[in-house]
Amino acid sequence: MIRAAALRLAPVVRTTPILTSPFIDDIAGRRVFVKAEGLQHTGSFKFRGGWSAISALSEEARAKGVIAYSSGNHAQGVALAAKEHGISAVIVMPSNAPAIKLENTRALGAEVVLYDRESEDRDAIGTQIAQDRSLHLIKPYDNPYVIAGQGTCGLEIARQVDVQDADVLVCCGGGGLTAGIALALEADAPSLRVRPCEPEGFDDVIRSLESGEVQTNDATASSICDAIITPSPGELTFPILKRLCGPGFVVSDDECLRAMAIAFERLKIVIEPGGAAALAAALFHSDSSKDVVVVATGGNVDAAIFQRALDISR
Repeated sequence: MIRAAALRLAPVVRTTPILTSPFIDDIAGRRVFVKAEGLQHTGSFKFRGGWSAISALSEEARAKGVIAYSSGNHAQGVALAAKEHGISAVIVMPSNAPAIKLENTRALGAEVVLYDRESEDRDAIGTQIAQDRSLHLIKPYDNPYVIAGQGTCGLEIARQVDVQDADVLVCCGGGGLTAGIALALEADAPSLRVRPCEPEGFDDVIRSLESGEVQTNDATASSICDAIITPSPGELTFPILKRLCGPGFVVSDDECLRAMAIAFERLKIVIEPGGAAALAAALFHSDSSKDVVVVATGGNVDAAIFQRALDISR
């Protein structure tokens, strides 16, 4: 499915670059290769999965329109893919999502429905609207075509990075990107091992891998890493993660902010907090001298948060 998704994506997707810096290597104590997915369309890897899912729909299904729920990156990926396919999109987003993500999703032509992240269930809201309006629901990670689309990032890594026996650190929420990359590397670069990276308070995937059973997060926890805040691993993604991933890393909000500042100073790229979790793990949680590939997953960050990152590094 990943190779089929790659064929559908080929005319539109950006092959994002691998960036390096001797300064970052010095901090990490090993070679670090950064896959800059913030340079993808809509500023994150999520365009891959959005396009993959919509392009796989029948003409009849597309004509009815699509719906998705997201804190912002999947929202924009689906919104742009829908716009380019000439179909309507409804996106369910938390009312406290970063302003830039809300604005961009509306600007791409999607209808935005807001909900309270703390008291309402986005799955239930999205499912109800899909039923009421006969829309096709595209979940952010528990969708095989979304996972396949995200996996095209892994195919690129296998072609771009000529290293052996390296760790591939991936910012992880529900696990769509992590699972997709793991599946792609299993086929094309089996010596590379995927390791999920999550923020404190939202390390459900890491705890699930340790216990062998799905774990959930405390509903009262908070983090600036909005892009990778999910209640638990996905039903489709967890079996893949359990089979293919190594132990993960838990990073703090401050570490993500510091990683954002270092990426800006040394690589000249903008990363949002959730998109910096893997780089933070590479920089501040090294448990190996292996080369490491970091997937910097997105760059959709409000100016105030980015300023915090720059301030914390001074």
